[in-house]
Amino acid sequence: MTDIILFHFDDSPSFEDLAIKNGTNLWEELALMQALGYQTPDAFKKVVMKAMQACLTLGIPTEDNFVRAEAGTYRYTRFACYLVAMNADTRKPQVAAAQLYFAALAETFQSALEHADAIDRVLIRDEVSEGEKSLSSTAKSHGVVNYAFFQNAGYRGMYNMNLKKLKEKKGVKASQNLIDRMGKEELAAHLFRITQTNAKIRNSGVQGQIALEQTAEQVGKQVRKSMLEISGHKPEDLPAAAPINDVKKNLKAANKKLKGLDDK
Repeated sequence: MTDIILFHFDDSPSFEDLAIKNGTNLWEELALMQALGYQTPDAFKKVVMKAMQACLTLGIPTEDNFVRAEAGTYRYTRFACYLVAMNADTRKPQVAAAQLYFAALAETFQSALEHADAIDRVLIRDEVSEGEKSLSSTAKSHGVVNYAFFQNAGYRGMYNMNLKKLKEKKGVKASQNLIDRMGKEELAAHLFRITQTNAKIRNSGVQGQIALEQTAEQVGKQVRKSMLEISGHKPEDLPAAAPINDVKKNLKAANKKLKGLDDK
């Protein structure tokens, strides 16, 4: 830690100076909120909720890291502070500084951006899983008999090719789940396609295998068109990312690394 510039601004105490030392280091909610440049508890609470969801998604007990304190507030472990910082508003200079600080402490990725993107990927991937369950239920209740054909129609609309060819183009093994190799941008677009397909089927009362496949393909084409107009990116050209399980392992390693600093 001696080679890492302490996270603080002007003459204010450093992040380490704010810690409550009681067996392990903990940080008060108000202290962390102010250190990250947040002025109102409401805005900060939204960031905390997202950080807690990331913790849950990783299978790490939230109660061990977000410790309840008086008046409905929390005390945060170093790992909880890390999750909050990585989910905070990077337009704030305090947040940008905190992300660099925690990335250097964790030493599990190359940059703060990769830390933040990794957490976003885990969270969005979890949302995609829930979205797929809902879409599957909706499609089957509206007459889908062959779900694989229905699913492939959505991919065909969004990527201009079927799932098998898409995996080959991205260099993803046939045995791998393509969604687990999608980066943040592609995952977010994929989630939008799933939720909008679900909404279209429900709102329009689409019925039957053929009509449902056509709907899935049409929504996919609309998402593709939006991506081209907004970012200029063809979704099939977005590179495959590291397997999501590897990302989770790295984040769990960050937890052990940060916990180890305080245990010492």
